Amino acid sequence: MKQQLPTRRLFLALCPAALLAQGRGVQIEGKEVARNDDVVFRQIDEHTWVGSGHLMANESLYLVEGENRSVLIDAGTKIADLDKIVASITKKPVMLVATHAHPDHTGSAINYFPELYLNPGDARSQFVAHYTGKLRELKDGERIDLGGRTLQVLFTPGHTPGSTTFLDPAAGYGFSGDSFGSGNLLLSGSFSTLIATCEKTSAVMEKLGIKFLYPGHYMGRNPETKQRIDDEATLSKDILSGKVKGEPNPRGMMGLNLIVTAYGVRINYSEKGIQ
Repeated sequence: MKQQLPTRRLFLALCPAALLAQGRGVQIEGKEVARNDDVVFRQIDEHTWVGSGHLMANESLYLVEGENRSVLIDAGTKIADLDKIVASITKKPVMLVATHAHPDHTGSAINYFPELYLNPGDARSQFVAHYTGKLRELKDGERIDLGGRTLQVLFTPGHTPGSTTFLDPAAGYGFSGDSFGSGNLLLSGSFSTLIATCEKTSAVMEKLGIKFLYPGHYMGRNPETKQRIDDEATLSKDILSGKVKGEPNPRGMMGLNLIVTAYGVRINYSEKGIQ
């Protein structure tokens, strides 16, 4: 039985870039290498590709290839024959990992991949409860050896308890899903958690020489930078200190009834986030 996907209304609530991205065209440079009705894959570099889904504010999938195997980071919302599309790009065995459990990042996993690697903080999410394959737990700080290329796992909670970022130090970039919002963060956790995540990530980016992070809803001009992450930490501290106050957001979903914009950063949150 195929997973019953939530309604579009719930998808819009879960997608941190939805309000900013509806109606905007994708402007991603790079050769198109595969396409069907649900997704377009374009080349980032010789062994890295980005897939742009169509259902949820251009949900993004990333295919990262090494000499021995490949990693697919996220699976999109509902992409027919995703395994076949990926196999047309890389002939290496593919390991599926998720930046978090929300359905615009794991929706296609159930039909096409026998294993899904996930942060244990999201392993009990309702959105992977119907996954019929094996859920495998990632570990903070572990390294995924692809053969001549290594991804480093960094737990980055805040958007969800199990949000995760994957870093490629040799390439100088990483993949952060919705951890930092793609320009419009939905904070289901607390500002204290977000501050810790931002400070941790900023320090690791500086140490490893990570120049930017490809986000979960990549439009071509909205990579996550160290500066944006530092600004999210600053804004979070301002909220906790009372220096900055959010405005009511009566249309906010998931109980995120407050919104704040400063330093070029937008965060949606609730009163329970002020901890």
